[in-house]
Amino acid sequence: MILMTILTGLLAGALSGLLGIGGGAVLVPMMVLVLGISQHSAQGISLLVIVPTALTGVWHFHKQHLIDYRMAAYLAAGAAIGILISANFVQFIPGVILKKFFGVFVLFIGARMIFSKTQKE
Repeated sequence: MILMTILTGLLAGALSGLLGIGGGAVLVPMMVLVLGISQHSAQGISLLVIVPTALTGVWHFHKQHLIDYRMAAYLAAGAAIGILISANFVQFIPGVILKKFFGVFVLFIGARMIFSKTQKE
């Protein structure tokens, strides 16, 4: 079980660095489907795992001057307020509904990314 957990983290970390997804889009479904962790616990664990993952990624992206710190601060302020609000309500949503909502969200975002027009960088 420990080896499977470490391998799950390794895959999530690799995809986070490659895709910039923070791991949650990969880690939550893997914890639920592969490790048998409840949706609620998987979301909480994912939030904690994001901290060292994000710090490692920030260090590398900072060295390459790829971070807009002003934009990050604005997003962080909004995200902190959003998580404080939603964390108070998530425990009242049944896990089966939360899984479906999470899955639909990931599919929607994925479809938007696949079918959106390419922007010049």
